[in-house]
Amino acid sequence: MTPVAPKLAALAESLLDAPFPLRIRAWDGSESGPPGGPVLVVRHRRALRRLLWRPGELGLARAWVAGDLDIEGDLYTALDRLAGVVWDVAPDDGAAPRPGGLRQLRDPRVRSAVRELFLTGGLLPPPPPPPEEDRHRRGRSHTRRRDSRAVHHHYDVGNDFYELVLGPSMVYSCAYWGDGVTTLEEAQYAKLDLVARKLGLREGDRLLDVGSGWGSMAIHAAREYGAYVTGVTLSREQAAYARKRIAEAGLTDRVEIRVQDYRDVTDGPYDAISSIGMAEHVGAVRYGEYAARLHALLKPGGRLLNHQIARRPEADESAYHVDEFIDRYVFPDGELSPLGSTVTALESAGFEVRDVESIREHYALTLRRWVARLEDGGKQAVRLTSPGRARVWRLYMAASALSFERNRIGVNQVLAVRTPADGASGLPLRTRTWN
Repeated sequence: MTPVAPKLAALAESLLDAPFPLRIRAWDGSESGPPGGPVLVVRHRRALRRLLWRPGELGLARAWVAGDLDIEGDLYTALDRLAGVVWDVAPDDGAAPRPGGLRQLRDPRVRSAVRELFLTGGLLPPPPPPPEEDRHRRGRSHTRRRDSRAVHHHYDVGNDFYELVLGPSMVYSCAYWGDGVTTLEEAQYAKLDLVARKLGLREGDRLLDVGSGWGSMAIHAAREYGAYVTGVTLSREQAAYARKRIAEAGLTDRVEIRVQDYRDVTDGPYDAISSIGMAEHVGAVRYGEYAARLHALLKPGGRLLNHQIARRPEADESAYHVDEFIDRYVFPDGELSPLGSTVTALESAGFEVRDVESIREHYALTLRRWVARLEDGGKQAVRLTSPGRARVWRLYMAASALSFERNRIGVNQVLAVRTPADGASGLPLRTRTWN
């Protein structure tokens, strides 16, 4: 019987028009490719059927989540090598991204040419998607109902699982490293305090925390600065967890957590608003509404701190598409916008943007800590969720860490003010005093 791995390596090379950068081990035990380094393990011929029936990111994602594909060796090295030939990658000279192999795989002519090789996988009906996939979205995107469902898919997978990954701080956003900060908990405390100082929080201020998660920012603002905080989230599991933490901290007189859409908040004005890692869920079609709503909820002179992941701008913005793996398995309906688009939307809503700080490298460091925690608690993660869910998170976080390191995506804190008519912003002449 002809060994499978050399056939797979030849197929990959023909699709990518380049040598496949990893060694391949197939389900029959055969191997092919460069020795040493990570190995792509094709555990089942079903992986090929998934790619044939759904070429591109989604076919690969389904094979990974189902366990039909795996990586032996360092996951970061494997993903970094694959990024150079599989996905669209911008060259070092700043030229336009070159098309990766997955885009070529969508070409019907290429698919026809390789169909014979894919017969190795058996042209049976397509395998069912893994149960972790979000496949039943209906109606227009970014309605209240659909946003609530998307949040449920991403966040309501078990607070115990998030404790395992995030650690005691329970902060699911970029930490802030440097200046003697060595642990994840210290870095997350530094980030929360950075937000509070940028907002200029003082005793008695009213803070609205949009997308309040497990309550960490709300607790920090109330305990360290004496603020009165309203936190809103669409996740009932997050809200229950946050309320328990707030009660244990003795802060129920200062912090209220609501299961509420930010669009339904009507009890302004607030002195300050924090939005940390939430705007990615808003969507481009709703971003103007998001900015206008937060502007209306602030008192004149009030500050907004918008902490948000950003993508690189496209030469043709209409060509932007959401990564299918992220959309189906991680953040349903999530969208990333370029930093310039975010700033423009805030200014169009009436905000004065006063400071923008890129903390891209900080997120790469944070994600690597989360991946390490997940890998250290691998068996427990599977027990708390499912094997597929644990695989989703490991791939998502490791790939994201590399994307931040390679400047494919970034994260920025934008400080904006609802500056009153007299122009008095209330900020110091040197705004970077928090550094």
